Amino acid sequence: MSPSPDTPPAVSPVISRLLSQLRNHPKRVVFTEGEDIRVIRTAARLVREEVVAPILLGNRDRIRAMAAEHAVPLTFIHIIDPPHSTDFKLFCQRIDNMARYRSNSIGQAEELVAKPHYFGALMVQYGQADAIVGGNQALPASYFRALLHTIKPLPHVPKIFGVSIITGNHLQHLGESGIIFMADSALNPNPDVTELSAIAIETGKLAHHFLGRKIRVAMLSHSTKGSASTTDAKRMAAAASLAQAEAHRQFLEIDIEGELQADVALDPAAAEIKIPAAESRRSADVLVFPNLDAAHISLKLLQHVAGARNYGQLILGLARPAAQVPRTVDEETIFGTAAAIAVEAIKYHQLYPDGDL
Repeated sequence: MSPSPDTPPAVSPVISRLLSQLRNHPKRVVFTEGEDIRVIRTAARLVREEVVAPILLGNRDRIRAMAAEHAVPLTFIHIIDPPHSTDFKLFCQRIDNMARYRSNSIGQAEELVAKPHYFGALMVQYGQADAIVGGNQALPASYFRALLHTIKPLPHVPKIFGVSIITGNHLQHLGESGIIFMADSALNPNPDVTELSAIAIETGKLAHHFLGRKIRVAMLSHSTKGSASTTDAKRMAAAASLAQAEAHRQFLEIDIEGELQADVALDPAAAEIKIPAAESRRSADVLVFPNLDAAHISLKLLQHVAGARNYGQLILGLARPAAQVPRTVDEETIFGTAAAIAVEAIKYHQLYPDGDL
């Protein structure tokens, strides 16, 4: 017997772990595109689960009408229409202050703050929300631009980047815990050695926070341990070496290895054949790709051919937790992404209890 349309989907073990963490540390998540029934339903579900206090940006009357039409309760869901918010003038002043210290203006303050992406990013930057989710109705570039213009970057990360969280109970070799973290699958076309090293370290930290154990990071290539001597393979090997030294310096519970082919990184049997002298190993938890093409193509193949579930992009390298979802996103992915970025917000509050770097 098939479930009714109103029956929520079964929660994956990965998301169940995130929800358990959030029930002890619920967070405020702002959704920049609230005039979307997928977001409205997700917000109601987050309230039912008692894990997130949702904030929806958009026209209040339209959001209420959509919720009423689809019989979605709005209890404990905060709705803000940016141009009519009591914080609108304050945020305009802060945008003006930001522009004073830049060589070129980022635009008229009133025009920018009226845009939900900018308003939501300012809410997160100034502590009125713990995390932000957007992109369900907008092109990624406009959303990323708002984040970059308003949220402080982390000084130790050369460039912001995206992490996709992949799960799928039917898939083999999907990390030791049935989950892998893929980076950078969002932003940087051809990261250099320093950038790849930072991607490995920061994604490893993210995975450690989510899984609570030692993390294995694989720096991916078409080559394994010098089997090909191309420039790209050497770049991944150099990035692995640099990241290993940094992980050791910071006393991180992260093992970093590379360069490795994908089968060696994920399938212990393949690793035994291709690295005969190697000790027994487990599947990698984090995959760092050599460029955006490789990462993004792999992500889409896993989703659309293998049927994997993707939560994210989680945007790392910013001083506040942020996530981007695609316009084709379904409600389950919005729900899982919101839970994931809210859990990341727990880490932020532990690292920066006073609310800033």
